[in-house]
Amino acid sequence: MPEITVMLEEGQQSIPFNAGQSLRDILDTTDFQVRSGCRGMGACGLCRVRIEAGKVRTPTSNEQMHFSSAQLAEGIRLACQVIAEDDLQITILSPARESGWRSPPHGIGRRGGQSSGFPPLNDLPGQIESPYGVAVDLGTTHIHLSFHELSNGQWVCSRYALNPQMDFGSDVLTRLVAASESKKQARTLGQLAIKAIGEGLLDIATREGINLQQVVRLVLVGNTAMLALLSGRNYELLLQPRHWMSAVDCLPKGTKPWAESWGIHPQARIETISPLAGFVGSDLLAGVLTTHLTENEGGSLLIDFGTNSEIALWDGQILRATSAAGGPAFEGCGISCGVPVEPGAIYDVRLKDGIFDYSIIAGSKPSGVCGSGLVDFIANLVGSGSLNRLGQFTTTVHERGFELVRGDQNIVLNKRDVDMFQRAKAAIGVGIQVLLTQAGMRCADLRRIYVGGAFGRFLNVENAQAIGLLPMIQPDRVELCGNIALAGCEEMLLSPAAVDSLKNLGSKTEIVNLSQCLDFEDIFLENLYLQPM
Repeated sequence: MPEITVMLEEGQQSIPFNAGQSLRDILDTTDFQVRSGCRGMGACGLCRVRIEAGKVRTPTSNEQMHFSSAQLAEGIRLACQVIAEDDLQITILSPARESGWRSPPHGIGRRGGQSSGFPPLNDLPGQIESPYGVAVDLGTTHIHLSFHELSNGQWVCSRYALNPQMDFGSDVLTRLVAASESKKQARTLGQLAIKAIGEGLLDIATREGINLQQVVRLVLVGNTAMLALLSGRNYELLLQPRHWMSAVDCLPKGTKPWAESWGIHPQARIETISPLAGFVGSDLLAGVLTTHLTENEGGSLLIDFGTNSEIALWDGQILRATSAAGGPAFEGCGISCGVPVEPGAIYDVRLKDGIFDYSIIAGSKPSGVCGSGLVDFIANLVGSGSLNRLGQFTTTVHERGFELVRGDQNIVLNKRDVDMFQRAKAAIGVGIQVLLTQAGMRCADLRRIYVGGAFGRFLNVENAQAIGLLPMIQPDRVELCGNIALAGCEEMLLSPAAVDSLKNLGSKTEIVNLSQCLDFEDIFLENLYLQPM
């Protein structure tokens, strides 16, 4: 894989990339972004870099307009106009302001397959020449935004960042408890999410050259707890088990203050999609929508991995749905060597002839292991005999744990990390087995499994099955879908028919509360083992 070497005052940073992308798009996935203000069209002339070494195509007409012959001869170019094919060495002349928001790395962005029906333009406020819409997936660990032109449904860009509510706890229950302790903390939690979405919108506006007043529609999905904390309504009910089986009204009473805070059109239609019930949120509904789960034959299972993982099983007549508090392990949080799916993350671990090898997302210097890499790492340790099915290292492994990378930053998997992964895996296993039992089905009856979440984009299905994370069906019947919550939200943004179709799901859906399962502890303990389900 070719690499871009960015020259820095303190040294240099190498970034592997897939050929055919612009320098701007490659850098946007990293911490080394360039200034930009025209959606990469070459009009603003802000994204200036200097090619220090490597071969690139001749300057475009836009570059010839912005730079003199002497500047071009010196290697000064526009990052958005340079298509990277081979190894390059560059210096960024116009760095962007620091931002916690990034473009998704190449290959883990959008699911695609957007709806062909667009909202009627007479449904939009005012006379907006180029109206925009935004899809928002408010996740426990990350917030994802997706920008679209509403006149033709064309996708513009996506951004993601950590949810700042993480400061109050990595899981939803901890945050709900914090909100219930005082109204001040509850307001703070809501404002943190509102402010973060505003910062993401501003990042897009400044880097893509978009006037936020042209944003006239915004659709938002999330798990029930995130929606309740955002609106500041009925979050305390989610701490009471008697409300887990019924719908919780957590929609905002008014969204005009949000529009003002975000700087979008004052009459913009902001639609928060209602969750199903308890901890089964509208993010799962979005996933069911985009995978067409209930349009398939019976035996279709959907697992949306995340801090609050949600699971749905369609038996041909009834959609059974539940949630599993797996914790943040699947998103690379709470693990000593863990990182989210971002540049520098080890996403693939292999063992060949007794030697571990790995692949990194958009970076030659590993920063840690993300969820899919963690699955591979553990599966290979079990396969090699270094880790037993109980999750215990053999005596040949150092008491600190197993070292995958040694260098400036050692990457080591320790016993506590394995324990946390086992608990997350077991929670998912309980959810799957309880849904199958209630449907009168077995794992062998499953015809298709849809895996959602950024975690699932790089997942090695056979490794996941070997340690009991996924049921044992033919790997080619497992579909890795990426961020299905955002993809479904995009469909609802672009097609009113998609929103209407959600109303039909209610009559087909049965919510399953795992806490009411009498055999919960036995099934949980059974799924702790690192062995096939």
